[in-house]
Parts: sequence; structure tokens; C-alpha cells
Amino acid sequence: MAWFLLFSAGFAEIIFALSLKYNQGFTKLWPSIITMVSGGCSFYLLIIAIRTLPLGTAYAVWTGMGAVGVAVLGIFLFKESSDWYRLLSITLVVAGIIGLKLTDNA
Repeated sequence: MAWFLLFSAGFAEIIFALSLKYNQGFTKLWPSIITMVSGGCSFYLLIIAIRTLPLGTAYAVWTGMGAVGVAVLGIFLFKESSDWYRLLSITLVVAGIIGLKLTDNA
């Protein structure tokens, strides 16, 4: 259950980070609301997950999911670079997240 909460927190983190692009400095109402709600949900789910999971593992997975999700969606939504070095770097972060999951006993 803790891993499900952590992955949910990671997805909320992706929504939070993407909504930052759209709220334009908190000048757009609905994107600003999405930013606040998704950020709050992300932190709350992370807090619940670290009751069971090691803090270092949970935080690394949470930030890694956010970074990978936003980087991948940035390629599709904002036409950011998709060169081989960037894709390799994203792959390495994913490998780290998988490694942390495989080495945790929770």
C-alpha cells in the first residue's frame, strides 16, 4: 500500500509541476487551483508513504518520478529536446527508481 501511495504522490507531483507552466505566475485561476491542489495531494501522499517506507528511498522515488514525468511530457507537450543524451539520462533515472523499489523490503 505504501508503494501505491508513493506512486500516486509521484503522479500528483507531475501534475503539480506541469501546472506551474500553465498558471503563469498564479495569474490564471484554474491552473493555479490545480497547482495548489495537486501540490497538496502530492505532499500528503508522500507523508503517508514515509510512515512505512524509508525516507531516502521514498523521497528519491518521488522526485525521480516527478523529474522523469515532466521531462517526458515536456518532450511531447512543449517540444523540448529528445536527443539521445536526454533520453539516456531519463532512462538512467528510471533505472534508479526501479533499483530503489527492488532493494526495498516494504
